[in-house]
Amino acid sequence: MNDRHAIAHELNALEQDQKDLVILYEQYFAGIEKREPVKARENLAIRLRRFASRRIIQTDLRFKYQNLATRFHSYSGYWDRILRLMDEGRYVRHLHKAPDAAAMQPVETADPPAGDEIDAIYRQLLEARRMNKTGLAIPDREQIAAFLERQKGKIREKFGDRQVEFRVETVDGKPKIKVRAKN
Repeated sequence: MNDRHAIAHELNALEQDQKDLVILYEQYFAGIEKREPVKARENLAIRLRRFASRRIIQTDLRFKYQNLATRFHSYSGYWDRILRLMDEGRYVRHLHKAPDAAAMQPVETADPPAGDEIDAIYRQLLEARRMNKTGLAIPDREQIAAFLERQKGKIREKFGDRQVEFRVETVDGKPKIKVRAKN
């Protein structure tokens, strides 16, 4: 009976460690954790393999072990697939699903100085991205300024020397800069 208690205790510990590992991987995929939990995964795999050669007489404990091992292999396949997508650059983090994902992203702390149109558009874009909690990277002020100048040039080519107006609109949950020629 003592062996049964020891096996049950070990399986409960394995189950808890597996739940913790799932959480660590989800945090890694969301960008909260910076490093993949490789050591924890290897340790859990070693501990599960030790049970594979062990003879478990009790049906309920054997079922629990098989369930844990199967779940671990399913998660391993899923994790490997996501890691491969990340390596290929085809994985998009779904930060909007995480409750505090926007708080975990680096946020521009100092507002740009007010005074001209570029700064106003930049502040509006930052605010819209904060409000919508998009997982998109926040461009810096110089990128926005370059984009606005390119757009002004395109509108001048199309409509001549007319004044242009920029505004930030949210389309399908994503903030975008809209350009319009003034009348």
